[in-house]
Amino acid sequence: MRSAREQQYGKEADAGEPASGREATVTAEGLPEWLDPVAQVAATIEPPQLSRFLPPESGGRQSAVLILFGHGPRGPELLLMERAGTLRSHAGQPSFPGGALDPEDGDPEGSGPVRAALREAQEETGLDPSGVQVFAVLPRLYIPVSGFVVTPVLGWWRRPSPVGAVDQAETARVFTVPVADLTNPAHRVTTRHPSGHIGPAFLVENALVWGFTAGVIDRILHYAGWEIPWDRDKAVPLDWRS
Repeated sequence: MRSAREQQYGKEADAGEPASGREATVTAEGLPEWLDPVAQVAATIEPPQLSRFLPPESGGRQSAVLILFGHGPRGPELLLMERAGTLRSHAGQPSFPGGALDPEDGDPEGSGPVRAALREAQEETGLDPSGVQVFAVLPRLYIPVSGFVVTPVLGWWRRPSPVGAVDQAETARVFTVPVADLTNPAHRVTTRHPSGHIGPAFLVENALVWGFTAGVIDRILHYAGWEIPWDRDKAVPLDWRS
């Protein structure tokens, strides 16, 4: 019998094997201890705890992002990418690897988001998905400005592989951010958009991480018990192009 922390989509595979190719195994077995708080949060968190923007009852474009945790020279870290400055939407904005589900990814209600997150991450950053262990899938969220219904897929970079911008027309760069920098109060700010939206943000790796990506990171840090009190009055204004 599989444990309550293990799910499997698609064809049969042994527990603990990383998700790759057409497989979509999700298991929290064998994670490093420092990731346990994130896995525990993922097993119980409710959608309103992650965002006030939740999917409509119908409609929206199904998509997925890969929230990939690794262990680098400075300890735990997250993989991010920066969108090309020439793109029509969200130009220059840091984000998780990810994108819309393709028909071959499978059922959006089942294995589709896991397969899509791994496929898109490989296409955008060049990472080898066979080195990624997917350990949880968070509730679906919504990005009103684009109409995307987003499933965050959590992964452990068990066997790191080289990464970089595969297509410069879409991705300016791929980089990792130490979790220690994300939790450092000196790197935390609040963004204020002319539309009235206010949200958390991070000044890391010569980038301003804000919007959906920053919101999800903020909630993971908070519920995993990693958050350090920071000055929420330290604001960075955005313009209408953001």
